[in-house]
Amino acid sequence: MARCLQLAVLLEVSAYPKPGNVHRARDFSDTRYEHFLASAVALYPHFREAARRGVECLEGTRGLSDVGVGEIVRRCVEDMLGWQRGGNTHLGTILLLAPMAVAAGMTAAESFSPATLRRNLTLVVKSTTPRDAVMVYNAISAVNPGGLGRAPKFDVRDESSRREILEKGITLYEIFEIASSYDSVAYEWVSGYRITFDVGYPFLVKELEKTGDVNVAVVNTFLRVMAEVPDTLIARKFGAERAREVSLMARHALEKGGLATKEGRCIVYELDDALHSAGLNPGTTADLVCSCLSILTLGGYRP
Repeated sequence: MARCLQLAVLLEVSAYPKPGNVHRARDFSDTRYEHFLASAVALYPHFREAARRGVECLEGTRGLSDVGVGEIVRRCVEDMLGWQRGGNTHLGTILLLAPMAVAAGMTAAESFSPATLRRNLTLVVKSTTPRDAVMVYNAISAVNPGGLGRAPKFDVRDESSRREILEKGITLYEIFEIASSYDSVAYEWVSGYRITFDVGYPFLVKELEKTGDVNVAVVNTFLRVMAEVPDTLIARKFGAERAREVSLMARHALEKGGLATKEGRCIVYELDDALHSAGLNPGTTADLVCSCLSILTLGGYRP
């Protein structure tokens, strides 16, 4: 299970050109493709531990509220930062895949299905605790991600938020309920991973069947998710209107076939250049695509 999630992380970052993001043919000035590869290596043991705890939940030897999703997230972030010097490569992906690893462990291999995985995933995120919330706050603070801004309630930059969370018994799930209106990763948690299961994953499967090319399928899925859901990292940094403009650009590229056609390829490469020149990084979209790929690899896909 952990290898499946690690493979998803590697397939996502290796797909190119994902407009505006780091990929195998494009680096940022401070974060390179190799940094993402190193992070994928660092995440593996923590995905494995999360899956093991999920198996224990399936066997009845561990309660869901004792899984420690927040602890797993914190350890992932510590090793992500310790294995490379490019800074925050995978925070959003970690937040999406840590509970998915637990849910995968709860999903018996012989009867695996996306629907079963989704049901277990919902159980996992709804069973999180105030301690999980504090652990995730510590992880986010360690990363200090760009475009974080100020939250209207329980701001991660305010040390008193952690004390208030524990005193009031606010769970990590409830924290994400608050953030779900302006952050797609938080929205996934409280919507049953709607973007992943209802938008991205079905499109990814169809693209793979149609093209037989995993790179084309991943990049086109990236365009599909960005066209459907304006990237919340761009929205936080540059405003909601700019994020909607980028979504329209992605939709146009996809309407022309994306990487599957000559005209579409030209538009995708032009979009990649334009977003990089403007400093527009749809990082949340990349996290969501990694979540879609995880269902695919857990279901048995191998490149």
